[in-house]
Amino acid sequence: MTQSWRSATAVRILLVGALVSTAGVGAYSFSSQSEGSSKQSQSRPSSDSKASAASFTTADSGSCLTWKDDQGKITNFEQADCAGEHRFEVSSREDLRAYPASEFGSEAPMPDLTRQAQLREELCLNPTIQYMKGTFDQMGKYSVASILPPQDAWSKGDRTLLCGVQATDDKGTLIPTSGRAAEQDQSRIFRPEECVLVDAASATRVVDCAADHQMEITAIVDLQPVFPEGTPSLEQQDTHLRQVCTQAAQDYLGGDDPLYFSTLQPFWTTLPENSWAGGSRSVNCALVFGQDRKFATLAGGARTGFTINGQPPASRPVRAPIVNPEALIGPHPEPARP
Repeated sequence: MTQSWRSATAVRILLVGALVSTAGVGAYSFSSQSEGSSKQSQSRPSSDSKASAASFTTADSGSCLTWKDDQGKITNFEQADCAGEHRFEVSSREDLRAYPASEFGSEAPMPDLTRQAQLREELCLNPTIQYMKGTFDQMGKYSVASILPPQDAWSKGDRTLLCGVQATDDKGTLIPTSGRAAEQDQSRIFRPEECVLVDAASATRVVDCAADHQMEITAIVDLQPVFPEGTPSLEQQDTHLRQVCTQAAQDYLGGDDPLYFSTLQPFWTTLPENSWAGGSRSVNCALVFGQDRKFATLAGGARTGFTINGQPPASRPVRAPIVNPEALIGPHPEPARP
């Protein structure tokens, strides 16, 4: 099979769509020990009889928070230095007592998950984008989330809502981060040696390499040093990554011959203009097998033995030494689709 090269367009169709479907948004209420505070929310108080209830936290815009999560039981909820490890960065502080109507009055139950998601859209999205000052890739590793008081504080009248950003993995599990979000590389990427399944909905998730998957990651590439002057076009990224990811594939498998006989092809992701503007700078190199403009199903690690659609890789003829390897990296055909 003639070696083919994955184009920037193919990757955008596959992974940008996948990230849209998997980028999570969270809403939390902590039914556990709170940080404890006597500071009142800065929003307009209501005339509710519980309006003087103390807030469960003093955290405000710019604060970072962390906690321990023991199988869903949240403890040690506290503010943390944003330069160090934390789980949540506060973009705004809202008071639901200022919300129109009496939806969040003194006897109102805590909003369910559906209503929390609506509140996140209504109250958190725009303040978070403003807080990030334009440096926010909504398809990157950070997502907008909200935190409500623990149940006991809510019952006493606390209606504080914290808006902010958090990082999650492909399973939606919170990932501790260090440093302010607007100053980080926001790319949602996979680590080398991870195998990635692309499901029927084009969502991606890491799986054991022994299980069915479509990609095996070979490298992470930081594009910032390559394009320091500004946003690179997809064609510029494609040109650079074609060589970098081919080399990454060879290094990963132990040379050009192992890559040739594996029948696998180098593959890479790219960053659209809005992701670059939003603070993402890194992409992935991977190994795939493209067939009929689709990704084949791989099972097993590329370095330890694998099958392609349930069959071992096809035998390839022994070839003469390559005098000009760069000549292999030429124009690529129509992109494979998932």
